[in-house]
This record gives sequence, C-alpha cells and structure tokens, in this order.
Amino acid sequence: MMDGIPVERVQTGVRIEKRLLKVLKAVADLHDLTLGDLLEGIVLHAFEGTVPFDEQSLAKIAELKAVFGLDLTADASHHLVEDPA
Repeated sequence: MMDGIPVERVQTGVRIEKRLLKVLKAVADLHDLTLGDLLEGIVLHAFEGTVPFDEQSLAKIAELKAVFGLDLTADASHHLVEDPA
C-alpha cells in the first residue's frame, strides 16, 4: 500500500449538470470518499487511459443513474448547453 502523497488542494467553483452531480455524490458516498477525492481518482485514471470502476461499481452506477434520471452518455459530453430558463 502506498503511503500518503502530500498535495496542495485548492477550492474551485465548477458548474456541472445537476443529475450528474447527484450520481457522483452518491458514488462518492458509496465508496466512503469525498466528492473531490472521487473526481481526482476518476481524472487520474482517465489520464492513464484506465477505467476507474470495477464491474460491481459500474452496476451500482447504472442503478443510481436510473434513480436520478441521468440519461446522458459520453456521446453527449460535447453537446451540453445551459437551459436558458
């Protein structure tokens, strides 16, 4: 097991799709992580071209997406626009 690696974290304000955030928060809670820790892990895996979740986690994520009505896929990532209302 790796010892703790010191880092400097900064507070950031990012805008994110509401249902996606709900699912991310639920996944973080499921893994007993903060939202920031979960996002760091996802991004670090993505940067290495690896999958951050095992099959069991992906199945739970699919359930959470259904609960929160998240029907977006990766194909939507470059097509999201703010609802002017």
